[in-house]
Amino acid sequence: MMWSYVLKLVVLLPLVCGLMIGCLYAWRKLESRLPGQPANRMLKVSETMMISPSVRLAVIDFEGRKLLVSVSRTGVALIDRGSDAA
Repeated sequence: MMWSYVLKLVVLLPLVCGLMIGCLYAWRKLESRLPGQPANRMLKVSETMMISPSVRLAVIDFEGRKLLVSVSRTGVALIDRGSDAA
């Protein structure tokens, strides 16, 4: 009796965990296709890099230009305006 419970647990627990991870992965991939999401955005975050636990650098594409901004707990600051993204 106890062995059947353990066998079911060993088989079904990884199966349920795998299904949860698969659903989260699918949700992340398909989230941009949901209705209400604009197809063409004017603003795109190209890359981010964590400098310290409270400071992060981000490269943002906006109207064909690249902007380097610093994001911290106190706010967002423009560091540099890049040239055309071409």
